[in-house]
Amino acid sequence: MTEPIAALEAVEVDYVRGPALGPFSLALEPGEIVALVGPSGCGKSTALRLLAGLEAPTRGVVRRASARGETAVVFQAPTLMPWATALDNAALPLELAGVARSEARQRAAEALARVKLPGVDDAKPAQLSGGMAMRVSLARALVTDPRVLLLDEPFAALDEITRRSLAEDVHRLWAQSRPAIVFVTHNVEEAVYMASRTIVMSPGPGRAAGETRLDAPFPRPEGFRTSPAFREAAEAVSVTLGRAMAATA
Repeated sequence: MTEPIAALEAVEVDYVRGPALGPFSLALEPGEIVALVGPSGCGKSTALRLLAGLEAPTRGVVRRASARGETAVVFQAPTLMPWATALDNAALPLELAGVARSEARQRAAEALARVKLPGVDDAKPAQLSGGMAMRVSLARALVTDPRVLLLDEPFAALDEITRRSLAEDVHRLWAQSRPAIVFVTHNVEEAVYMASRTIVMSPGPGRAAGETRLDAPFPRPEGFRTSPAFREAAEAVSVTLGRAMAATA
């Protein structure tokens, strides 16, 4: 059996307002794409922050790829430095790691090209569309060639056409280096499209309410969203989510 590259083991997180997550467990295999789907406030983003090392659990164990650059996060907002160019934003993780500026900028330019953003190196975030800014954020995450990529509702603020285009880009980029990906969303169809394994979380404090697997290639083939396999998986996730919501109503 393959050793998980990251794992949450019966983790629980309590905030001042009360329990936010758990107990919740997740074992992430190398190279797999997992989606966490559930209602707002169910702890999806909290689970992601635990995997990123941005906070610690109240109880339970977190196991993660902890070396510098091995885990990268893309948030819902691009979180770019407004005063810096796209190239400098993408190069930031490398420069913080002590990589020489010339090498960092070269690798950042390559990362921008990988996310279909050639020619915007000198643009500031205010000069970019929402989709372009998210691509810069994705380039910044990929510039260190992470083993684990954590995506926290990265398409939520974008229009449907841009969302679909970026979803295809994530799969294309995954095929190049095959990082393990955890994708957080509240959109059932987006979860099933993005992942081979979709975990439904119950309303907070979030627990695993069920899991649906879909064995289909990445990148997804043309017309995949209308295929019987996709429709059946999306319906299974919707049913599980509905039951989880009803159980806590």
